[in-house]
Amino acid sequence: MKTVNCEVKVTFRAPLHFVYSWCTDYQPSDSKLEKEAYVRKIIERNPRRVIFEDLQEMRDGWSLQRAVVMLHPPNRWHMDNVGNRRHVRADYVLSSLAGDRTQLYLRWKVWPKTAAASKLTRAERERSVASFWRRFVAALEKDYKRSNKRRTR
Repeated sequence: MKTVNCEVKVTFRAPLHFVYSWCTDYQPSDSKLEKEAYVRKIIERNPRRVIFEDLQEMRDGWSLQRAVVMLHPPNRWHMDNVGNRRHVRADYVLSSLAGDRTQLYLRWKVWPKTAAASKLTRAERERSVASFWRRFVAALEKDYKRSNKRRTR
């Protein structure tokens, strides 16, 4: 099946250090932010690496993925995600922008392992990922505003 290369850029109204911390703080509750039904189990977490597994029941069986995320503070991380439906390798790079904003550049490669996983085009994958990153942007910016209110009190 054909390998697909994708990329997305998103901008946050929050400083780089906050965005990095928020984006690399993998939690079992992340599925709620993505509006997905998977169950996440954190296997390992240390200052340089996070390993987690996501399990989701699909119409045609189970989807299981194991992600190894290598952390490279202060502004980048790399993920290798191996699953029974696809493999994904992703690089995340943050850049500071004027006005306490941060841009995320996400570049990833997908190796589909099933016919269903290979149906999506590059454009469809990028639209889908951009859509859930918009939800992340909203949640992150809400958390950032809340943290600023606490600091000013």
